[in-house]
Amino acid sequence: MRADARRNRDKILAAAVRVLAEEGLDAHLERIAKEAGVGSATLYRNFPTREALIEAVYRNEVAQLCEAAPTLLAQKPPCEALHDWTRLFLDYVTTKAGMADALRAIAATGNSPYGHSRDMIRTAITTLMTACAAAGTIRTDITPTDMATALEGIALTSAKPEQRDRAERLLDLVLDGLRV
Repeated sequence: MRADARRNRDKILAAAVRVLAEEGLDAHLERIAKEAGVGSATLYRNFPTREALIEAVYRNEVAQLCEAAPTLLAQKPPCEALHDWTRLFLDYVTTKAGMADALRAIAATGNSPYGHSRDMIRTAITTLMTACAAAGTIRTDITPTDMATALEGIALTSAKPEQRDRAERLLDLVLDGLRV
């Protein structure tokens, strides 16, 4: 992909995240194109259907979330990296909430984007928790699967932007429970 085409695609994905988070399934693709600073033809050339755009946004958000784990570990002590990553997870969940109906519709067609993303998220959590355990800062009897389940529970109860403070308090409780 040419550099300018890649930039346009990235701008479309970033605009789609914002617009879908605000408007959900009612978001107009023309508004997304306008927010991205591209024409509708450019949007449709990259994403021929609404479903293709939503799936690409979802996969991109998951990839960014998971790629953040090693980056944070390179920049911060493991427990700080885990803390910061859980906040990124909340951002991801909030974005996903705006696309929930569309993602369910995509999954109903048999083209579920969830399986691979769940594995990627568990790998990121495992990476972070392994680093924390190696640093001796968290309990070793709590597994990455336990942590993923706790994060999923927080996501189910606190996925809306207006519930962010509550979600952060719940995350702090979980992270405090991990510490040795």
